[in-house]
Amino acid sequence: MRPIMINTLLAMSFVAGCADSAARESTDQSKTSTKPGATDRTEAKPMNLQTAMFGAGCFWGVEETFRQTKGVVKTEVGYAGGNVDNPTYKQVCTDRTGHAEVVRIEFNPALVSYEQLLDIFWANHNPTTLNRQGPDVGSQYRSAVFYFTPEQKATAEASKERLEKSGKWKKPIVTEITEAKPFWRAEDYHQQYLAKRGLSNCHVPEQP
Repeated sequence: MRPIMINTLLAMSFVAGCADSAARESTDQSKTSTKPGATDRTEAKPMNLQTAMFGAGCFWGVEETFRQTKGVVKTEVGYAGGNVDNPTYKQVCTDRTGHAEVVRIEFNPALVSYEQLLDIFWANHNPTTLNRQGPDVGSQYRSAVFYFTPEQKATAEASKERLEKSGKWKKPIVTEITEAKPFWRAEDYHQQYLAKRGLSNCHVPEQP
């Protein structure tokens, strides 16, 4: 599946990261109706659905990419992998909480496999830049796969190994593959941020 392309105007409008987080928050705070909260990853769900979670830079564009994927039935953006309970966006942007900006996905494996989701993940960010995606710098933007089952772990590791052997990227892949930790749902105004504004993506895919 090919990355979603964007025009130059959108790229210029959305390349800024946490450096202008205060401006984002002051503009959109009125849209926030509820506080973020932890989501139990063992939460009951229809038997045919599975959960995946990825960090690939700013979660706005990552969510929209997966949201448009056939077989994905639900997406939520939030924070995972850190050491602070119930973090806010401002806290995560300090790069002191240890969290990554992530997208939590519920998908129907009869329509899209976990391996296919991994292919989309790899194709839509640069997995060789440590704690950075484009102009967004900080551990919150790290490349990460958070697995929920041993099967997902094995699939993710095999997928990463294939990508490394393919020679697509000249630099080593630095993506972390770790067990899913508590997911803290981001503020409401971050959910489907681009879709609410009629935009398709804010990522500028980097070349290997």
